[in-house]
Amino acid sequence: MAEIRIRKTNEIISGEENVRNFLNQFEVIYEHWDVNKLPAHLQENFSLTDDQKAEVLATFDTEIKDLVARRGYRTWDVITLSEATPNIEELLAKFEQIHTHTEDEIRAIVGGAGTFVIKGSDEIGYFDVNLLPGDLISVPENTVHFFTLTDDRKVVAIRLFVEENGWIAHPFEDPSFQKA
Repeated sequence: MAEIRIRKTNEIISGEENVRNFLNQFEVIYEHWDVNKLPAHLQENFSLTDDQKAEVLATFDTEIKDLVARRGYRTWDVITLSEATPNIEELLAKFEQIHTHTEDEIRAIVGGAGTFVIKGSDEIGYFDVNLLPGDLISVPENTVHFFTLTDDRKVVAIRLFVEENGWIAHPFEDPSFQKA
């Protein structure tokens, strides 16, 4: 289940409803999927083949189609990141720059863990949304954020896009931002 840490105060927000209510104030969508339906050979597998990625998508076809109907996404894929990923350090360096997009950035974590760092109001500041298998988050367009891996450095996530070429990051300069 997702957990939020407010960076200014180190306050922790946990529990599905508390997390959802906190994120709602920033128009961030939070949902929870049942990852237990994922076949055993795909659980904790962080080096998926293209066929296995297709199987992950097929497993969550109903949930994906529901999001497509509600939010207008046109394409989706599965991303796997781990120590086995070529150029993992370069990818993480790219991901870990605060930025915005002109469309929602959505991830459904189906294996491993990841963290979205999101800029809230001036009062709240930046907060970390730590995501575990089953957590889905959609960060609204033009919201300052970035995504990174947890210390375990492995994740399998479903991503959905409006633009068929995926998200385009627009760097955001914020002198108040400090990496954790």
